[in-house]
Amino acid sequence: MLAPPGTSEKSNMKKIYTMLLLSAAAAACVGSVAAASNEAKAVYREAEDQAGVNYKAARARCDAITGNPKDVCVAEAKAERVHAEADATAQYKNTLGAFTKARTQIAEANYDVDKTRCAARTGNDKDVCVKQAKSTRVAALADAKADKKVIEARSNAREDKRIAEYKVVTEKCDALAGAAKDNCVKAAKSQFGY
Repeated sequence: MLAPPGTSEKSNMKKIYTMLLLSAAAAACVGSVAAASNEAKAVYREAEDQAGVNYKAARARCDAITGNPKDVCVAEAKAERVHAEADATAQYKNTLGAFTKARTQIAEANYDVDKTRCAARTGNDKDVCVKQAKSTRVAALADAKADKKVIEARSNAREDKRIAEYKVVTEKCDALAGAAKDNCVKAAKSQFGY
């Protein structure tokens, strides 16, 4: 192999070796991200499958019961399945919207269980039970929405603070000139992700 003028064959081999190492490292990083993604999907599917298995087993236990207790048992089995599937989906998607949706689905499932329990009661006792179930549902849904808004507000506040701090640093850079100013601005952009 002929080396270009001014370089040695040994220097070229070092460059090739370095490039191969960097390529291998980059491929390993991409592979680990894909593996993590595949692993997360496998965990998600396993959780959903387990929720289905648990539901079928709970439902089978309910078949031995009759009347309203059976209805309550079935509603509880459904609520447990909804809870497990909603949690699995939220963990897999890992977004604020997914977690809020999971909390909403769980609140609705719990409400269905409470309504089913109330069905066995009569008169004022039933009315109070239904009102309590609705109250619990409204509170859970309100908490889910409020928590989402709080998290969004904190995220927006963090972003506003970061922008303000960036402006302060770049203003300090304006006092410099030439290469020092360029280096200062470059460092600020790097620090604040611009």
